[in-house]
Amino acid sequence: MQSTAPNSFQLPSWLLLLITSFFTVTFSDPRISEAGLFCGQNRPPANTSYIPLFVKEMEKISVLVTDNNWGHYAVNETKISIYALAQCYQDLSHTDCLLCYAASRTRLPRCLPAVSARIYLDGCFLRYDDHNFFNESVDPIRDTFNCKSSAGVANREAASFGRNVKELIENVSVAALMNGGYAVRELNGVYGLAQCWKTLSKQGCKECLAKASRNVKGCLPSMDGRGLNAGCYLRYSSQKFYNDRPRNVSNSSGASKTGKTVAIASSAAAFFMVSIFAAYAFYARFKKSKQERRNLGRISSTYNKSSLNFKYETLEKATNYFDPKTKIGQGGAGSVYRGTLPDRKVIAVKRLFFNTRQWVDEFFNEVNLISEIQHKNLVKLLGCSIEGPESLLVYEFLPNMSLDQYLFDKNKVNILSWKERFQIIVGTAEGIAFLHGGAKIRIIHRDIKSSNVLLDENLTPKIADFGLARHFAEDKTHLSTGIAGTLGYMAPEYLVKGQLTEKADVYSFGILVLEIVCGRKNNACVEESGSLLQTVWKFYKMDKLIESVDSSLKGDFPTLEAFSVLKIGLLCTQASASSRPSMDEVVKMLTDSNCRIPEPNQPPFINASLLAANSTGSYSSTSGLLQNAFAKFETSYTSTDSFSLQSSNEPARSEELRG
Repeated sequence: MQSTAPNSFQLPSWLLLLITSFFTVTFSDPRISEAGLFCGQNRPPANTSYIPLFVKEMEKISVLVTDNNWGHYAVNETKISIYALAQCYQDLSHTDCLLCYAASRTRLPRCLPAVSARIYLDGCFLRYDDHNFFNESVDPIRDTFNCKSSAGVANREAASFGRNVKELIENVSVAALMNGGYAVRELNGVYGLAQCWKTLSKQGCKECLAKASRNVKGCLPSMDGRGLNAGCYLRYSSQKFYNDRPRNVSNSSGASKTGKTVAIASSAAAFFMVSIFAAYAFYARFKKSKQERRNLGRISSTYNKSSLNFKYETLEKATNYFDPKTKIGQGGAGSVYRGTLPDRKVIAVKRLFFNTRQWVDEFFNEVNLISEIQHKNLVKLLGCSIEGPESLLVYEFLPNMSLDQYLFDKNKVNILSWKERFQIIVGTAEGIAFLHGGAKIRIIHRDIKSSNVLLDENLTPKIADFGLARHFAEDKTHLSTGIAGTLGYMAPEYLVKGQLTEKADVYSFGILVLEIVCGRKNNACVEESGSLLQTVWKFYKMDKLIESVDSSLKGDFPTLEAFSVLKIGLLCTQASASSRPSMDEVVKMLTDSNCRIPEPNQPPFINASLLAANSTGSYSSTSGLLQNAFAKFETSYTSTDSFSLQSSNEPARSEELRG
């Protein structure tokens, strides 16, 4: 069987050299921090194709944003109407606007199948609804304000700060009305931005900003406040957060001939380069489409020759037409619902959002790769449906949720005992070892993390979500592929060079082991204590490794066994991939008390911002561009957000199957 990973879209070095000699791309800040996400309660009528219509609507909006930095559009069918509007704030560059819109487009589907939702990021806005809201300035139900910063100024400065904020808000609101709905202002160290949506009239903008001004003053004495209204966004902050846009300089009639000549020559060169790029992009897209059609053929073949066939109508009824009450999981590319078949069998149904071009490779992985292998520590794929209005995957239902809900529950309702944690660690290790060599084919999961480890009624772990998995041929030492996975779990050599081996899964497993033993997320850290990996290593070097064990266990665990498991976690996260043990060796160290556990070397302590600054050049300039974007994205996504950075446009994704 050949690998089905799509070829990354990589430009030839000569073309990159030509392009980069004419164009310089710079990043400022796409401001993708989430200020507010609001989901409606109403659902689409039964027996309607809402999701495909939603995808069509978003495709139209994407084109408009790409062309104009904003856009609104409506699609109408007999029983369904979808109106959508997206807009970047006017201080964003075009590149940052596209990044911000991409982030909002990835997060908004969390609200589906609700027929209305809106998301406010600090750089852009996206909304869809079942009615025409384009002239809607205020919403008495959903208009709100958000005080992101809980810290306030000192008492003796509060009065002065408050006066400055109030004056600034009035100034920036008036300026926006005079400037087509947008303005930024600064007053005595306080910064503000006002932005109305372009579909509003001047009177509507005035009404919206007036209400937002009244609301956002409620944030005082907080250092940062945002007004989130139906027709506008208003923000003040003690930190400068907006970009200074250069004024447009018009050409006078007396421009020099030299200037005109340079302008004409530059335009011609740019047109020539764009033409070359477009031709190559068309060729690459044609090749990718051909590969996708081949994969679709494989899906159909597998689908028709096996017992995986489920009728869409059967799954729709099993989930009560995807009733929100049956939803048990949510991710960037799909939702998961609990369903009951006519024979009373309980199942989990993953509902994919993406259209054919986007989901074909992921779908192929799930159906063609995973359906061929069986193991007690792998979630069982029961079937699929590809003939309805959307794509569905059917899994065995696991009643005890995913592991992260036990480990990171703030209320600590269900605390796993040491015996249960050890059982989960061993079972997960055995499942990964089976993927790496126990089956007929070698498979790298690429997204081992706590939310992808599900627990059955006996708390037996089962690895889930194989959408990023890759088949690894026996004669290959590594795969060169686009970077995809989850921040905090990704091996450094894969993150920097895109070189994928089984040792990438070993690294992810090592992080997972530390999280299970310590009861703490690797990324959930503060500056004083550092990441979980740093903390455990520090305790190891101080010969106080046991102090890193989850305090909720209250000392009820075998000290020697806990010490050994933590050492194994550190061994798996060593900087050098060759120094990490194989998963077979990990299983032996966990289950054989006579097996010697080597001393680990220091793990890598890296973050995305350092990565972007110190990249070695293994990437092309295109990938370097993506690394810069990634460095900005890291601070806004949680540790359970999966992402994909690759020039083949593999979609960002994060699905979780929970029972």
